[in-house]
Amino acid sequence: YRTRGRRRFRMAVRCLTGTPLVDGAAEGTALTTSTPLSFWGGVNPDTGEIIDRRHPLDGESLAGRILVLPSGRGSCSASGVLLESIANGTAPIGIIVSEIDPIIGLGAVLGDELLGKTVPVVLVTPAERETIPEGAWVRIRVGGTVEIGV
Repeated sequence: YRTRGRRRFRMAVRCLTGTPLVDGAAEGTALTTSTPLSFWGGVNPDTGEIIDRRHPLDGESLAGRILVLPSGRGSCSASGVLLESIANGTAPIGIIVSEIDPIIGLGAVLGDELLGKTVPVVLVTPAERETIPEGAWVRIRVGGTVEIGV
């Protein structure tokens, strides 16, 4: 069930069994891309806006959304930018990837350890990731289960 205003309504849900890279729970709207993203030089940590002019999500905000992408891209400094975004409240509330990404994972782990703010990171297969539509309601559960509202 989902709640909209005071009304509760039933939604069909499809489940994926992912592997938690950073365990936790989150629920929000999916922001999807098939292009890797570098937080360093690609995301403004003050606003959560994607600022990489060559990225398909240029101009979109990560804040409060579930980011769905193949992997991160680029420098280890991206972990620091993700951490800064978490501190500022402009980070995605959850991240779903289809490649193990130590850079994104490190930023999320540091957010949890240093700030007490968990941004779960879940690994799914590329085929599963591609089934998550833009704008879909997504819930990440502790243990790595991903629910997608359909």
